[in-house]
Amino acid sequence: MLKLLSYPLSAIYLLFFGWWLLLFHPIQVLALKLFGYEAHRRTVAYLNGCLMASTRILGTRYSISGKEHLPKDRAVILVANHQSMYDILPIIWRLRALHPKFVSKASLGKGIPSISYNLRHGGSVVIDRKDGRQAVAAIAKLGTYIETHKRCAVIFPEGTRSRNGHPKAFQTTGLKVLMKKAPSALLLPVSINNSWKMVRWGQFPLGVGCHISLQIHPAQEQSGPAEEQIAAVESQIVAAIKGS
Repeated sequence: MLKLLSYPLSAIYLLFFGWWLLLFHPIQVLALKLFGYEAHRRTVAYLNGCLMASTRILGTRYSISGKEHLPKDRAVILVANHQSMYDILPIIWRLRALHPKFVSKASLGKGIPSISYNLRHGGSVVIDRKDGRQAVAAIAKLGTYIETHKRCAVIFPEGTRSRNGHPKAFQTTGLKVLMKKAPSALLLPVSINNSWKMVRWGQFPLGVGCHISLQIHPAQEQSGPAEEQIAAVESQIVAAIKGS
């Protein structure tokens, strides 16, 4: 019964989703070209706020705990598990004060209104997973960027999203590169729960009545061997994931 209900609700939501992307694309372009970075950043944040609001059509709820741990005026490497694209909306909107930038797969960097433009021009980087050298160079560029401008790089070290909520083992290369290129950056572990349920049936219909939660753990300075610190961060994130 719930899945049957999700068909009309998903159709309505996707109409709003597409509308917001089309509406904000020219606004993004004009904001960046006429007013610069800050205007563009705010535009992207409001876009994601509108997209989050639209998921209410599906009965989606969001909660974020630990916002008191958010650093101020520091470069940040936000490390999180990855369950779906719906991880990203609350990170951009609710954590917008951090100026989050993403490591994204190359396919998202072209052809999608608003999203592709932001990835190419907003400080994020796109990587070709089949080209290790290009990927490392792009992540290194992002590390240098956040170190210079005191912004936030968001990385999902699992590489691909978990389809059932159970976390995959971290792939550490990209995170190590960020840490090396942004040695002053704080590591900010974040555990994400239940966003995988939005796509439990695929991209259509979408899940109904999901409660997506983000738990922000205390930020930590980089110290000691990177492998050991990454392992500790991974354990902290995984311990707060509820799975299926």
